Amino acid sequence: KFFADVKQNPHYTSNSCTSLQFSQPSFEMRISLVVICLLVGVSYSSSSVESWLETAKEETSTGGGKIWAVLVAGSSGFWNYRHQADVCHLYQLLTKKHGIPRQQIIVMMMNDIAYNEENPTPGKIVNALHGVDVYEGTMIDYMQKDVTPENFLDILMGRRMGYGSMKTLRSGPNDYVFVNFVDHGDTGILGFPNDELHLKDLTTTLNHMHEQKRYKQMLWYVEACFSGSMFQNLSPDMNITAHTAANAEESSYACVFDKKRGTYLGDCWSLNWLNNTEQIFPHLEQETVEEQYEAVKKLTTESHAMIYGDLDVIYHEPISTFLGNGDAVASGYDSQEVSDFSPVREASVATPDALLDTLRRRQEALLPEVDEKLEAKIHYHEETEQKVQEVLKEIVLRVAPEGMLAAFQSSRQSIYHPGCNKEVLSAFYNTCWRAQKHPYITKYTYWLSNLCNSYRSEEILQAIAASCSSN
Repeated sequence: KFFADVKQNPHYTSNSCTSLQFSQPSFEMRISLVVICLLVGVSYSSSSVESWLETAKEETSTGGGKIWAVLVAGSSGFWNYRHQADVCHLYQLLTKKHGIPRQQIIVMMMNDIAYNEENPTPGKIVNALHGVDVYEGTMIDYMQKDVTPENFLDILMGRRMGYGSMKTLRSGPNDYVFVNFVDHGDTGILGFPNDELHLKDLTTTLNHMHEQKRYKQMLWYVEACFSGSMFQNLSPDMNITAHTAANAEESSYACVFDKKRGTYLGDCWSLNWLNNTEQIFPHLEQETVEEQYEAVKKLTTESHAMIYGDLDVIYHEPISTFLGNGDAVASGYDSQEVSDFSPVREASVATPDALLDTLRRRQEALLPEVDEKLEAKIHYHEETEQKVQEVLKEIVLRVAPEGMLAAFQSSRQSIYHPGCNKEVLSAFYNTCWRAQKHPYITKYTYWLSNLCNSYRSEEILQAIAASCSSN
């Protein structure tokens, strides 16, 4: 009652918490206000107080069972258009069709696509299924320099944020958490614009969330290469299920090339599960997590969609438990295809090859003319990919006997030493090449991850420093 009264009839006379006045406040209201002021001990503007009170209202409501969503596009650059398009598309579904309140959705993305100089439709990001603008109305909580793995983990832990919208995950033991992560990946890595999230750190955070009862059930949908490597050892007893676009040994794929924009508009697996979700709307309660997984697995022919963690309880929950139930269907999102939308739908490419593929497609579109700058970019990345392989081979041979080279190159091994994997790949990314600018390196960096299963990290780090400094 107190919070409802405050929200409906606030009459603020100053920015000081102790000076807040309300029309004919009740005794209970006055006592509660004094307690709030003592606990907070700082001054707020009127708008901040109203926002804070609304948050407190949500946190103290009885019954629980809220749905919280954290949506992350971890890449940057126009050629990675599809990642932000996937996240914006999902945001429109959750808020305008599935009835999840905006204050329970947290969005992280670079926000460098809509008004990018390469975008022929400034201020718009279209979804790959229909060509509809999904950027308008998307509330981005953290962008640019705030899109970091540290901030992402802090948000999951519900820590107080001092920048962006300051929104954080305020879930509790009765709540359902849905996390959608879209970007590049590597063995034991999810990418961010200027850094990486490592398996070791994600595992620590998930363990803390479980210990602190920060959720009742949690569902992850992860679009990234080798995304299975982040969850293949996920305990089935943590009330977490993770659905990934690929297993631990393969790439995910970009889909739907748009000649008008000169880039891929979506990711194959993400488009499949988003399309499935749209097709069954408004009956999301009639399809389980398992059923959506099986449907999307059949549709995703480019990679092997996988599922990890709890396959007993969450597996059989309706997807409405995490994506909303459509009780409140809002207007503003039209999923009818735009009439002049005609991308190359059959086009797909492994994500590590997406940059070079995009550049080559742009060059082909210009024939018989030749763009020398574009040609130079293609040549640079082709040469760099060869150089990466040479340097990685040199690193392996500095650590292991030559006769062992083929063994470390043969296939991706499971990660048995997450700490070593983090140290070694971080060193390579920081000293040699970063996957954010050279995505093709992820086709070969598993050689280093494999080394961690046989050699000490100190030896591998020395080899990386020596090989990269000499090239």
